[in-house]
Amino acid sequence: MKQVRLFLSVIFCGLFAATVAASPVCESDNTLVSGNRPPVGERLFVSPVIEAQIEAVKCQLKNPKLAKMFENCFPNTLDTTVFFRTDSVDGKNDTFVITGDIHAMWLRDSAAQVYPYVRFASQDEALRQMIEGTIRRQIKSILIDPYANAFNDGSTGGEWQSDFTTMVPEVHERKWEIDSLCYPVRLAYEYWKRTGDTSVFDGKWLDAVDLILQTFREQQRKDNPKGPYRFLRRTDRALDTLNNVGWGSPVSGCGLIVSCFRPSDDSTTFQYLVPSNFFAVTTLRKMAEILSEVNNDGNRADQCTALADEVSQSLKKYAVYNHPEFGEIYAFEVDGFGNRMLMDDANVPSLLAMPYLGDVEMDDTVYRNTRKFVWSKSNPYFFSGKAGEGIGGPHVGYSYAWPMSIMMKAFTADNDEEIAQCVRMLMNTDADTGFMHESFNVNDANDFTRSWFAWQNTLFGELILKLIDDGKLDLLNSL
Repeated sequence: MKQVRLFLSVIFCGLFAATVAASPVCESDNTLVSGNRPPVGERLFVSPVIEAQIEAVKCQLKNPKLAKMFENCFPNTLDTTVFFRTDSVDGKNDTFVITGDIHAMWLRDSAAQVYPYVRFASQDEALRQMIEGTIRRQIKSILIDPYANAFNDGSTGGEWQSDFTTMVPEVHERKWEIDSLCYPVRLAYEYWKRTGDTSVFDGKWLDAVDLILQTFREQQRKDNPKGPYRFLRRTDRALDTLNNVGWGSPVSGCGLIVSCFRPSDDSTTFQYLVPSNFFAVTTLRKMAEILSEVNNDGNRADQCTALADEVSQSLKKYAVYNHPEFGEIYAFEVDGFGNRMLMDDANVPSLLAMPYLGDVEMDDTVYRNTRKFVWSKSNPYFFSGKAGEGIGGPHVGYSYAWPMSIMMKAFTADNDEEIAQCVRMLMNTDADTGFMHESFNVNDANDFTRSWFAWQNTLFGELILKLIDDGKLDLLNSL
């Protein structure tokens, strides 16, 4: 393995040197800025195109700290979390992507981690194959268990095998979250659009489509108030298990889809999680487009469209609440009986992030009102202190904000000062590590959780690239 990595590193260094030599001369001193990345020979995956992009961005950024943070964060997924190989059974590309400090592959996290690299896939064949391998691994994982959120690298078992649910040794954790089935489709759709490669939409893909549709329908719970999924855990954390003997709080069967857990892996209070249902709608529409244009499968495409329409109509009927201060806003969770949870959680999908995922338009009036609500003290999980502010959640508790929420505010901002404020806050709350963290104490940024969390790191790089693409380089250089 070390010899293979050394060989790849030699090839990479030659390609990278050639790329840099062919690039315009950089006038910024930031090419001399040294990040905190692993040495080249210790990086799990190297891409000359990504390395050239890092140098190009560093050339454009005038702030040395911002340049260093971009250099550290954007390639963090490739550097430290990607295990790319060939499947020994079918000979196809296979990529196992860990979250960072947890050696398991979350469907949500892994898709989000590699997503920012898709735009470069057509320029780097090895990068394209790595992303293809990620999609194939995710499809295989869904076929193992569509209710699982995280998987092991093989039949290794793990610490949650004792959970009271239907566990198999390939599954790391079996918390049912709608977004676990949405993120892989989002990645595969973008990959198809960017590369034109349809090879991932094979028979296994069609089997996964059937399981996604089946699972979504089961969790509408129209005819069975319990559904086939049940989860209990022995724990001292209330939101690490489900009430009502493992089935969670009752729902009305109104057409929305139950998500027993949030993207934070905390259990829902009212099980129709609104931002995840919005995500399901756009996911089903993307599935329908792929099925129609690639698979020529009108029947499955029509099923996806019909379910998307049904959930969309139910959202219009049940998801909106007339708030006394903010007007009509989207609730975070509802149960179809009239009960609702008014809050937002930092993890994506969230109410704040819905335009980032393409689930609502930025100028949607209800969303604009919701955005004001979630970034205010009316949201019980919005925290503000002398070090910074942002949205957190019960996963980390009081006074801890997630940089992800600050990034989502920047992604959905249409005001330069708001964007600048977000980027400044991200720079000022890294605890001088040059990396993002899961969360930080809003009164002391040196008090943070998870020093190695690749999703937030790569997302920071994605944000900087988007701002440059959007013509915000002068804004970044004013910081």
